[in-house]
Amino acid sequence: MDIKRPESVARTRRNRRVLWGTLLVLTLAAVTFGLSRLEPAAPTLDQSTVLIDTVERGPMLRQVRGSGTLVPEEIRWIPAMTQGRVEKILTLPGTQATPDTVLLELSNPELETAVFDARSELEAAEAGFKNLAIQLESQRLTQEAATAAVEAEHKQAKLQAEADAALAKEGLIAPLTLKLSQVRAADLEQRAKLEGKRLEIAAAGIEAQLAVQQAQVDRFRGTHRLRVSQMEGLRVKAGTVGVLQQVPVEVGQQVTPGANLARVAQPGRLKAEVRIAETQARDVTIGQVASIDTRNGIIPGVVSRIDPAVENGTVTVDVALKGELPRGARPDLTVDGSIELERLESVLHVGRPAFGQEESTIGLFRLTGDGYAERARVTLGKSSVTTIEIRAGLAEGDQVILSDMSQWDAYERVRLN
Repeated sequence: MDIKRPESVARTRRNRRVLWGTLLVLTLAAVTFGLSRLEPAAPTLDQSTVLIDTVERGPMLRQVRGSGTLVPEEIRWIPAMTQGRVEKILTLPGTQATPDTVLLELSNPELETAVFDARSELEAAEAGFKNLAIQLESQRLTQEAATAAVEAEHKQAKLQAEADAALAKEGLIAPLTLKLSQVRAADLEQRAKLEGKRLEIAAAGIEAQLAVQQAQVDRFRGTHRLRVSQMEGLRVKAGTVGVLQQVPVEVGQQVTPGANLARVAQPGRLKAEVRIAETQARDVTIGQVASIDTRNGIIPGVVSRIDPAVENGTVTVDVALKGELPRGARPDLTVDGSIELERLESVLHVGRPAFGQEESTIGLFRLTGDGYAERARVTLGKSSVTTIEIRAGLAEGDQVILSDMSQWDAYERVRLN
């Protein structure tokens, strides 16, 4: 038969189960907490796939670098003097040109008519000037003859009055006769003075009228000279010594006055136009030392101009070349330019990391010497093309990884093999 167990036995079993359950939960919690406190295993990195550099103390040359082209210092664009049609292109780009070298020929039938009309107007004006000069000279001579005649009559009347005065003293002629002689002499004297003034006025009038006619002749002569110059401009010449670089027109094309027909430059006098990133160009100043790499030699130079405008995130810097040009240096040749900003003395510096701007704080993996590399917080200072200043976080002799380590951002150390 069944015997009923005491209540204490059941209570003891329940307590034991609760105790074991509690111990199991506490054990799992402890294990979980311990595992959560463990750091993840350091990933392994092949040391030959990364760039490692050593922190050094010493002078650091700050530079900025950019690409650009060689351009002539003196460029002459030859414009069209008048409207016309391109008939012939006589000289091709790359040809050495002199001031009298004819580059191309234009045609303009209307200009030929204008030259003929201007020449006809000039000839008519010159003929009119000569005719007017003859007429005025004839008038002057007529006035001069009239003046001379009056002066002669005045002299005769004066002599007659003097003779009558002598006869009157002796009583040989009547006083009335003497009086008439004296009146006639005085009248002719006055007429002679008036004729003399008329002669002076006539001479002045001749000069004024000839000046007016001469001004008209000069105006027609200037118009004719302009038309002839435009006609000569249909044969487009280089006008300077250099190399023809460009002819931006084609045969048969109509051009307007002022349109560029050709570009001539002196290839022996070149400068470099280097494009520097906007963020790096703020420290560039005129007079700084630069060097231009043509891939066939390096030419020293000096910064001569800084373009105030920013284009596509870059600033154009002109570098005046101071050395001899290497063989193959020609306009539009692609070059690389380096500009020296300043020299820092006795500073900690290292190779520039893949990601790290100047005046910022970044994380770099520093080699510990036991086959591992640990992340270190590094404060960067001024930068150059290939090096950057270390303000804090590293010491002289430390070795750091410069390659991109962004894929290991979740780890504080990596293992190198």
